[in-house]
Amino acid sequence: MKLLTLLVPLLGLSSVPAQATPVACTATSEAQIVAQFERWNHSLRSGDPQQVAALYTGDAILLPTLSQRPRLSTAERIHYFEYFLGKQPSGRLDSQHVELGCNSASLSGLYTFTFASNGESVAARYTFNYRWDGQQWLISSHHSSLLPRG
Repeated sequence: MKLLTLLVPLLGLSSVPAQATPVACTATSEAQIVAQFERWNHSLRSGDPQQVAALYTGDAILLPTLSQRPRLSTAERIHYFEYFLGKQPSGRLDSQHVELGCNSASLSGLYTFTFASNGESVAARYTFNYRWDGQQWLISSHHSSLLPRG
């Protein structure tokens, strides 16, 4: 009985969570997050799908403008950008909304792509979610869809 009396309190302590180390939040601004779009847009103009894909986290999801299939891996994102960059795109933000968090941020709104390969333009809505990896901002989620007609 004495052993049981000693064990019960000890077992209860094993379920107490250890104190986590506080996370340091990286300071950012709306301007810095909008600059991430410009960085991405500049990489589009490079014509190098690997350079564009390098701006995404390894586990990022890309829901691309001109494809119905989600891109969940770096290889899938490179494959999409091989196709997309063939159109020679250049993006322009038409509207933007920025939300800042602790080591995360989002940029959403409307943008227009102009394709130098055929002179066409497409209007789309977008959301970029960014994550600070300790050294740089990377895209952790990117949704882009054509604007509905009407």
